[in-house]
Amino acid sequence: MMEPSINVLGGPLETCSRDPMTGFFRNGCCDTAASDRGVHTVCAIMTAEFLALSKYLGNDLSTPRPEFGFAGLKPGDQWCLCAGRFLQAHEEGAAPQVRLSATHKRTLTVVPLEVLQLYAAD
Repeated sequence: MMEPSINVLGGPLETCSRDPMTGFFRNGCCDTAASDRGVHTVCAIMTAEFLALSKYLGNDLSTPRPEFGFAGLKPGDQWCLCAGRFLQAHEEGAAPQVRLSATHKRTLTVVPLEVLQLYAAD
């Protein structure tokens, strides 16, 4: 069951991206549910630095995977990122910008609002 679509600021959750299509439910939003163990709730704006870090850490988001309908991400794309990976990127000095209005409130169980605000694009 999907959790209510509320962002980290307490307002309605905005769309993160439909091109590329993102989200745990592939609905363009960083919606979540109990079954989303990765907590794919941070609407992040990809950078070359973050994509390189993610690839180094074993989650290659930049290489196309047509067998999964995934074209690969490039700098500037918006993507619903795992909250834990965002926090790790913050600690490594490579966190991307974040759209707070499109970042689900469940993120706050992993990442403090003060940290998210350091990277706010909106």
